[in-house]
Amino acid sequence: MKKRSDKEKDLAFLRGEFENVNNIFLAGYEKMTVAQDYLLRKTVKEAGGEYKVIKNNLAQKASEGLASEDLFGKLAGMTSIAYTKGDVVALAKALTGYAKTNPVFTFKAGLVEGRVIDVKAINDLSTMPSKEEIYAKLLYLINAPAQRLVTAMNGVGRNLAVVVDQGVKENKFQA
Repeated sequence: MKKRSDKEKDLAFLRGEFENVNNIFLAGYEKMTVAQDYLLRKTVKEAGGEYKVIKNNLAQKASEGLASEDLFGKLAGMTSIAYTKGDVVALAKALTGYAKTNPVFTFKAGLVEGRVIDVKAINDLSTMPSKEEIYAKLLYLINAPAQRLVTAMNGVGRNLAVVVDQGVKENKFQA
């Protein structure tokens, strides 16, 4: 059994994590093997997140007065959390992909940008493009008019050169 001081350290650590993170996914991990758990932790880490198995009461106490309080209010059963300070879509994709191959891993709820979401919203979130894809599309849209302008400006100069060249060949310019 843990000492009270160890429990207080765990509570302080979790509270610090919950204060700094607005993207949390709750999941059930019952009947998972050690190999499956290892693969899950590796998947979450590669997506830029953290994964922890938590005690429900400890999580409820740590989230009191924070945006995540509603999320941890009615926990039941064995619970784990995956959270990130970075790209929430990447973490949602990683967790959803893992859940498809390992049906013993189930979502309970989530917190995205301070708002509690359900399982359906987590699945919807996982189908969104990542930040990098959105940035690439945005840069393309910003860059496309500039490319068209340069092409048009080059075309005017090219057309002028062709007209002058034809005029010279046909002796249209007299000095």
